[in-house]
Amino acid sequence: MLTKNDLLRLDHKPDLTEAGILSTCQWLAFSSRRLGDRPFNFLHRKIGNVAVDLALRRFLGERLIPFQTLELEPFSDPCQHAISLAGHRLHLNSDLLTDYTQIRAIQQDPAELLQASALTPLDQFIRTEKNSRDIYLFAFLLAYTSTSQVAQHKSEAMENSHYYLAVLPKYWSQPDSWAPLNPIALKSEANHPILVELGGLTATRSFKCTQVQLQPRTRTILTDEFYSLAYIHILEHPKTRLGLHSPRRSQVHIIQPSEWGNVMVCGLETWLTGWMSLDEYRRRSIILPAGQKTFQYSHTYYKNLCGPVSELHPLDQLLEETRTRQADKGKL
Repeated sequence: MLTKNDLLRLDHKPDLTEAGILSTCQWLAFSSRRLGDRPFNFLHRKIGNVAVDLALRRFLGERLIPFQTLELEPFSDPCQHAISLAGHRLHLNSDLLTDYTQIRAIQQDPAELLQASALTPLDQFIRTEKNSRDIYLFAFLLAYTSTSQVAQHKSEAMENSHYYLAVLPKYWSQPDSWAPLNPIALKSEANHPILVELGGLTATRSFKCTQVQLQPRTRTILTDEFYSLAYIHILEHPKTRLGLHSPRRSQVHIIQPSEWGNVMVCGLETWLTGWMSLDEYRRRSIILPAGQKTFQYSHTYYKNLCGPVSELHPLDQLLEETRTRQADKGKL
């Protein structure tokens, strides 16, 4: 049973968000998964997940806790960042908390997190390769985003916290025929120059991004070789349209101002709660249907395995086991 004293707080540094954005942009280039009807909410969560994973690694390094990085899965696989503690593969499940009132309550009394649910999307649990020695660790990132209530209360900070993306449709990011898109033509209707970044895959399916400055209302030709394009990034929200064309496409793709989203996740702090072995978590959790209210969500979007955070095991137990295991190896 967890208590407030078992919860571990990690500082959030801006470089964690930067790494999360870079990783997510690359994921967009490789993934065939659809983002649903709220794509930028999904991207916020994905960026947050990467940030928490890196914060955990940094924490372990600072505490001199030995861990192993397991062989990475393909980049589009959600388990790509798997690590091992004391011989146990770690499944890190993190949730993004963006509600202003809830964040204030947790900052004043972290015991609020003991009311949360330890959630794992059921389809992810089923399709992920596992063994009985695996463990599940649950964490929460407190942050504000462009779509959160916190942003309404932190508007001053948000002014310098923009990272706008336009996600391109499947016929650009997952083309039926693998052929070069160049020469790619771009044109902005803005009355001032804008710098854009394009990201996608090359002929060898390697990730590539390139920047180009677009002059006002002028057609710009990009000769860089892309075989797919997944996204376009811009620093400030455009008030006008941007056009994109390739000889491989019969029509110009127009990005309307409303199609850009600010994916910046302004993290405040991460809380590591507790852990549970795979077998125990599977045995003690219930299946929570989609659409249910939990501590961290007004309603869930997916069917989840669900258990109380308060019934997890303290992380210090696992860290001590890891230290002991490493010390025993040193004596051999």
